[in-house]
Amino acid sequence: MIAPAYHSKKLFILFSGLFILSLLAAAWLEAYYLIVIPFAAVFFIAGWQHINAVFFLLLFTLPFSTELQITPSLGTDFPDELLMLFTAGLFLCYCLYSPKALPFNIIGHPLIILLLSSFSWSIIAALFSTHHTISLKFLLAKSWYIAAFVLAPLIVFRERKNIRTAFFLLAGSLVAVAIIAIIRHYKYDFSFAGINDALQPFFRNHVNYSAMLVCFIPVFFAFYTLSKSKTNKYVCLAVITILLIALFLSYARGAWLALITGTISYWLIKKRWMLAVYIAAIISVIVSLFWIKSKDRYLQYAHDYRTTIFHENFREHLRATYEFKDVSTAERFYRWIAGVRMIKDDPLTGLGPATFYNNYKPYAIPAFKTWVSNNPEHSTVHNYFLLVTIEQGIPGLLFFLLLAGAMFGYVQWLYYRLNDPFYKMITIIAGVVLSMILTVNFLSDLIETDKIGSLFFLCLSLVVIADINTRKYRSYPSLDIQRIP
Repeated sequence: MIAPAYHSKKLFILFSGLFILSLLAAAWLEAYYLIVIPFAAVFFIAGWQHINAVFFLLLFTLPFSTELQITPSLGTDFPDELLMLFTAGLFLCYCLYSPKALPFNIIGHPLIILLLSSFSWSIIAALFSTHHTISLKFLLAKSWYIAAFVLAPLIVFRERKNIRTAFFLLAGSLVAVAIIAIIRHYKYDFSFAGINDALQPFFRNHVNYSAMLVCFIPVFFAFYTLSKSKTNKYVCLAVITILLIALFLSYARGAWLALITGTISYWLIKKRWMLAVYIAAIISVIVSLFWIKSKDRYLQYAHDYRTTIFHENFREHLRATYEFKDVSTAERFYRWIAGVRMIKDDPLTGLGPATFYNNYKPYAIPAFKTWVSNNPEHSTVHNYFLLVTIEQGIPGLLFFLLLAGAMFGYVQWLYYRLNDPFYKMITIIAGVVLSMILTVNFLSDLIETDKIGSLFFLCLSLVVIADINTRKYRSYPSLDIQRIP
């Protein structure tokens, strides 16, 4: 009993001294933020002793987090982005403390190498950026996204019980948000015009919300398939029903399309056709782009500025979509055309990560302008593939396409290699969710957001873990929190 008491006394003296020094430094320098230092130290030690819990807390907060504008030029997602930074720092320190935590057979995995290569190219593109400060902020945020949602899972997910715990927490919090949103939406008579207000403050708009919703339908399908209890199966069916209702009431066309894409992808993976269809889709898009650009054919699709409006009735909204009279569709054409014209200025390194908004307006064509083209939200091109090409050049796009294609290839290969039902299901669901994410990002750019970017990186880490954990010979230890002092 003496040693623990003595240890506690030393810690008390240490933190008391740190607090006093921080207080004096803050008063002397008039830098009052220095008072945070002792509290940050306590928080770090508590996290160090419960390292898995920090990661689980991060996942739980994702659906509940909200956008917080600190200054006109600085915003964050609260509290999940702070937890991302903390998780990234904590796990990096753990890797330094225990280098064997991530041995070469994990770091040297082809998917990890492709991810790091893609990020390395982002750094090169940032060096040639038109706005270096903005690109630097992008790189910093991307680094702790990767550390929190790839590095941390590669350690935590070595034990399958941690995979279950993580996704029950994340899925559970999303279902809670969905129920809250449905109840709030009732006050707006479940109208199309009221959906965005019903989602505040958790989601900026129905696009982000629906994209996260649709990605968790296959997750609960996996829970249903793997569960041996009838009660658990009924619960999963009830939750899937809630998610489908919430998805329908989100009125998001991209997410509805993603649900269809995900269903088809499940069948394609089982048939071993997924990678071939992915390559064929890329070729088809490239051919279509060249066709519509040649002879300026795209000018034939210019809309009438006077009739392109926002429709509060969803039926009119759908009708306006296929008639090219919907403002969101028309605005996409406005930005897509500007984006394609931007590529030719710097096809190698692009204009710099996160700089689309600062550069695109001189490239836009007035014939496609809409009444929302002043873009007060500073939103981007609404197509992630095009966005990467604009900001990081053609090599940036190739790295991303190679990474996604390699993930599909591994999913397809692992599904037939694995005998373990748990990892077999984890693998195919990761492939289905990836196809859904790529679908919604064809009409949006959500990979760099906390809600969807996190799922993309989690899919990647799960595929790597499924591969490593099921190899005949494993050369790394499980993470044992009890061994961390």
